[in-house]
Amino acid sequence: MTGAPVTVSVVVCAYTEERWDDLLASVESVRRLPETTEVVLVIDHSDALLARSRDRWSDVVVVPNRFRQGLSGARNTGVAAARGEVVAFLDDDAAADPRWLEHLLAPFSEPDVVGVGGHATPRWPDDARAFYPPEALWVVGCSHRGLPTTTADVRNVIGCSMAFRRASVVAVGGFNLDTGRVGTVPLGCEETELCIRIRQADPSARIVLEPRADVSHHVTPPRVTWAYARRRGWSEGLSKAALSRQVGAGDALSSESDYLRRVVPAALVRELGRTGRGGAGRAGVLLTVVVATVLGYAAGTLRRARLAPHDPAVGRALLEEATAASPGGPAVAEVAS
Repeated sequence: MTGAPVTVSVVVCAYTEERWDDLLASVESVRRLPETTEVVLVIDHSDALLARSRDRWSDVVVVPNRFRQGLSGARNTGVAAARGEVVAFLDDDAAADPRWLEHLLAPFSEPDVVGVGGHATPRWPDDARAFYPPEALWVVGCSHRGLPTTTADVRNVIGCSMAFRRASVVAVGGFNLDTGRVGTVPLGCEETELCIRIRQADPSARIVLEPRADVSHHVTPPRVTWAYARRRGWSEGLSKAALSRQVGAGDALSSESDYLRRVVPAALVRELGRTGRGGAGRAGVLLTVVVATVLGYAAGTLRRARLAPHDPAVGRALLEEATAASPGGPAVAEVAS
């Protein structure tokens, strides 16, 4: 591994024209950052959005998802198309702070750092700010209370604000196509699974959280409901059950155990003590999410849910094939050497 990276590809994945305004904000927030070598926009199986994006940006690499539909396949397409030594990922409904890449890249000056995660601040719809307690913001894809507040080593990064050395992602075969969100189905854990596989393949590799690398993540009204909180918790539990069978419960649940033991009880005590200030409601939301997650995990365990085995050799071959078909993408061997 080398030290500070020289070139950076920012990958944004999108799947629907319904989020066009958010996509505009996302791409424009990184196009002119001084650290950006290129922006790669991956369109996940939407011909209309692909054509519209190519019409809108002449200086952005716009490519279709070359893998199975879903966020993991789209991200692998971005890795294959990228020319940068580091590949940074920004969600299509998130806008980067002007110093996002500056902060996100800083930890890569240490040669054993292979992945860096940033912070995600929610951008709420009107009158929705007080629905979730800060400990439950992971439900809407944002950074929650309980995470480190200064630069620290972590198990995994947050998907909407993260970066990896491209060679490290290629070496383990990319994101597992059997994990991750497809459209609006709130499954996840694809970035967690990737981080764990990278660390298992190279125990000296470090994943770092840099909270100053902030993005503004748009939270839509349908995500600020009891129904979504239950569904998201259930899906997270199912995902964690499958992940546990794939990479081992120790790695899959290390952060979650601390969250349940330390973060949740403190949050419940605080919220229940806020009489007349919405505390009982926020405590109820947190309990709902936790119970739904535990039940989802139990159901996934009883069903013996598991991820399809991810063969790094097969993943590398797929990435190399996609690289050859991508405009301007580097040869995998050149980056990994």
